[in-house]
Amino acid sequence: MKIETKLLLFATALATTLTLSLPAHAQDAAGIYKSKCAMCHGADGKKAAGHDLSGAAVQKESDADLTAVITDGKPPRMPKYGDKLKPEEIKGLVTYIRSLKQ
Repeated sequence: MKIETKLLLFATALATTLTLSLPAHAQDAAGIYKSKCAMCHGADGKKAAGHDLSGAAVQKESDADLTAVITDGKPPRMPKYGDKLKPEEIKGLVTYIRSLKQ
């Protein structure tokens, strides 16, 4: 086989391997939001039973504060997800919440 063909095969195999072993934070944060958050915060983050995640009050919070709320919950209504989600998934949710900004 020519060197170009070998390189192409190697690059394809490497890309496939890297794609299959993406860390959890690369998972679809929107999917996690939909399965864990949307039932209370709404599909667009604009309330339902929970806080309006798209509004200024939540959006002005630091990433560390949002991470703490997701991790530890906010009794009595917001459950904690620190024992259900990986830190990378929580970080992805914070990024997703930022995308809901009005």
